[in-house]
Amino acid sequence: MVYTREALTQERRLASLLCRPRPPASDPVDPERFRSVLGRFATGVVALTARGGGEGPCGLAANSFTSVSLDPPLVAFCVAYSSTSWPRLRAAKVITVNMLAEHQRAVCVQMATRGGDKFAGLTWRDSPAGNPVLDGALAWIDCRVEAEHPAGDHVIVVARVLQLDTHADGGPLVFYNRSYGSFDPIS
Repeated sequence: MVYTREALTQERRLASLLCRPRPPASDPVDPERFRSVLGRFATGVVALTARGGGEGPCGLAANSFTSVSLDPPLVAFCVAYSSTSWPRLRAAKVITVNMLAEHQRAVCVQMATRGGDKFAGLTWRDSPAGNPVLDGALAWIDCRVEAEHPAGDHVIVVARVLQLDTHADGGPLVFYNRSYGSFDPIS
């Protein structure tokens, strides 16, 4: 099939219209309602840790962690743009994901607090990359940031798994309906 210049121009215009971002909905979703409804989905909780360029360890808590791919091994988590800890973590070559256990609610709250020494009173050992693996965490994953995708008021971070291992026994720390809890298996 032979395209004329006019047909190609029209096809390009149509393609540009189809690829444009959609305008915002006329009735935006109320943020409090959004939080309330999505709070009905239980998530695990992780602490992201790293060594921050001579400033000591840095960290933050996240409940938006997931596995992405087996080949290559990828994980993802979301971080608020307003996070003051993410820039220090992002500057590290390797970030360690600590999967928090059900008894680590206080650790999660401490990691989620803005400012201050997030590691005060905590004990840990170094991961192979030299980052804190928090005592009592169920497992740890050393990973390197592969990509960051802007998404509303957060950034979706995709990271390549470099090393990982289990660390302690127990159940996971679960976040559900704005509260922390534990997992009770049915069978």
